Amino acid sequence: MTTVAPPPAAVRHATTATYAAFIGSGFAFASWAARIPQVRDRLELDPAALGLVLLAIAAGSVLALPLSGPVVTRVGSARTVAAMAVLAGVGLTTAALGSLVGVAPVVVGLFLLGFAEGAWDVAMNVQGTVVERHLGKSIMSRFHGGWSLGTVAGALAGSAMVWLRVPVAAHLSAAAVLVVAGVVWHTRHFVPDHDDAAAAGGDNPPPGGALAAWREPRTLLIGLFVLTFAFAEGVGNDWISVAAIDGHHLSPALGTLAFAGFLTAMTAGRWFGPALLDRYGRAPVVRVLSLIGIVGVLLFVLGPAPGYAYAGALLWGFGTSLGFPVGMSAGGDEPRRAAARVSVIASIGYCAFLAGPPAIGFLGEHVSVLRATASVAVLLGLAVVIADSIRPPR
Repeated sequence: MTTVAPPPAAVRHATTATYAAFIGSGFAFASWAARIPQVRDRLELDPAALGLVLLAIAAGSVLALPLSGPVVTRVGSARTVAAMAVLAGVGLTTAALGSLVGVAPVVVGLFLLGFAEGAWDVAMNVQGTVVERHLGKSIMSRFHGGWSLGTVAGALAGSAMVWLRVPVAAHLSAAAVLVVAGVVWHTRHFVPDHDDAAAAGGDNPPPGGALAAWREPRTLLIGLFVLTFAFAEGVGNDWISVAAIDGHHLSPALGTLAFAGFLTAMTAGRWFGPALLDRYGRAPVVRVLSLIGIVGVLLFVLGPAPGYAYAGALLWGFGTSLGFPVGMSAGGDEPRRAAARVSVIASIGYCAFLAGPPAIGFLGEHVSVLRATASVAVLLGLAVVIADSIRPPR
């Protein structure tokens, strides 16, 4: 039995709810990240030990991403986001209270948080593709901008809690309650994932299950496309400040300013980019942005003066702003397979978030961090070549 398309008012409510899901995810993650120094000090962790503790988040996400496709296909994006918001709240609270006890409960809490964030990410992107189809215009990048807004809010709230000397356990427990209550309430307004299945050719997903998406050439190519932008974004987030300070000999404050410029340009691109996508199409816009990103990276690396580094960081951020969200939209072009394909694409793309920053660190030991970031230009060049993979199927 198929359902009719939701009325415009329901789609508007679903749009707001999807923003809430993205913002809540970013807020939960940044709330934890803002208190890492205090947890480190309380548990007396050296850098190596802290790195191993933080690896629990990555381990949870890596496990959740490939499993989330079948789960979302079976129970829907609304229930998945609601359940993962609750699990993220449990993980945050466990890590918060664990910081008063020892390392083991913190690791368990972070694993739960990472698992929840991974599955939550896939489910909210699936709902984003559904909303985008019903609106008839590109909006996915703005949802991802909402995630960035959530991280900024979480970081600012965390800074305020540190300044006010609020204990980690109290802060993160309160953040968990806020996220769970807000996100679970909003998921009531999600629209069904398969409401247009009849138009797509049937009531049920095609045979083969969610794992069949791993054998689809187009899906794998989109995953590779997303990986290139995930690498560019991850390296920018983790290494621009270090590269500006060490490579261009800027002060810590001015080096951080280059990073702020990168984030500002990326957020602006995600907010204003939908108009370009609707007018010119995905592939042409993202191909041009990839070229802008390449210019920005090379300007950042090879510029002879600090001014070039700032300009390069801006172009780098703007050039990489739309690739990841547009790839998610491409994965959801066909509603009946959206959950499976978004899961595969996210799994491939997040490999770059996990492996990219350490790879730059390894290269930086041999050629300097600044020169190592030039590798971003190489992967963005690959994105230019395979950009046609994100065109909507005929």
